[in-house]
Amino acid sequence: MLGTPGRSKVKFDLDTIHAAVTQGVPRQHRGEIWKFLSEQYLLRQTVPSRPPSNSSPYKELLKQLTSQQHAILIDLGRTFPTHPYFQAQLGAGQLSLYNILKAYSLLDPEVGYCQGLSFIAGVLLLHMGEEDAFNMLKFLMFDAGLRKQYRPDMIILQIQMYQLSRLLHDYHRDLHSHLEQQEIGPSLYATPWFLTLFASHFPLGFVARVFDMLFLQGSEVIFKVALSLLGSHKPLILQHDSLESIVDFIKTTLPNLGLVQMEKTINQVCEMDVSKQLQAYEVEYHVLQDELLDTPPTLNQQQRAAQLERTNQSLRQQNLDLLEELQVSQAQVCSLESRVEALAKSEGRLKEQVSSLEEEKLKLVGTITQLKNLLTSMGLSSSLDGQTVT
Repeated sequence: MLGTPGRSKVKFDLDTIHAAVTQGVPRQHRGEIWKFLSEQYLLRQTVPSRPPSNSSPYKELLKQLTSQQHAILIDLGRTFPTHPYFQAQLGAGQLSLYNILKAYSLLDPEVGYCQGLSFIAGVLLLHMGEEDAFNMLKFLMFDAGLRKQYRPDMIILQIQMYQLSRLLHDYHRDLHSHLEQQEIGPSLYATPWFLTLFASHFPLGFVARVFDMLFLQGSEVIFKVALSLLGSHKPLILQHDSLESIVDFIKTTLPNLGLVQMEKTINQVCEMDVSKQLQAYEVEYHVLQDELLDTPPTLNQQQRAAQLERTNQSLRQQNLDLLEELQVSQAQVCSLESRVEALAKSEGRLKEQVSSLEEEKLKLVGTITQLKNLLTSMGLSSSLDGQTVT
């Protein structure tokens, strides 16, 4: 399939592609296979995605300046810091990563640069050249549906957290109830999963497999991977009974996957279909938000408002007290500054006196020297105590 002439216009059998990807993607060909999968994804799209407003070629974008430079440079050292390719400060890996992120920030000014994008670009760079990696990032953002979660208002990310919670309720109700009892929502553990496509916490081998499925199926893969991971670790999560221990387990222990667990997760992702549920829960989220806006305050809400008002009054009083303390401190600072200024003037006068005394000393030494010379010329000698002898 990869060697088919004009392959970007040839639609191959989807089941055959699914079966091949599920069996595994050769590491040395992964970059080319991702490009092939992106071509097939675009051929299957019935509604074309909105293209970026900036159509400048990659090399032209690199010649321009970005306002996101500082944020990008800060994150370079945080992206796969232990990987040899990205380890050297401003080495080849970091420079290529910077170029891609800079170019994307110029291509898509609304999103610009958002934390998490560096990990996605980094994974792409590990499997293909710089310009190809940029094109694949553009595909993932605009065509595969990732861009919406990075928009500045982050509303889509909130919706995704709601959708994941509802899916968890559907597939693993006991786990959902356990997390709800501890007031643990997906935003406490799943946000980096969505923003970095699992790349910030999970082994790169597993992340590459997630990318395989992402290029094949689009952004709903993130939900399916999250569900599979939580479900497969459900017995262990249920053993923890506090917010801190549960979140710590999900963030630190859960990502340590073995090869068997990785492939089990990918197989479950291939078999799962949540597209209709995701659509339904997105609508449900908006309906609930509208109801919250339209619903008059209940008694509990009124009580809460009263409590907030009392809290505000207390905070205002604290602010007044702090302001008074600040004014006293400022007065003390002014007093100390005046003393420092007076001492500085006194020091200046003393230095002038010392300088004057040194000048006077030099003059006296000169006078003594002249007297000695005079005595010598008169045939007299002088003792150290100033007495003269014949």
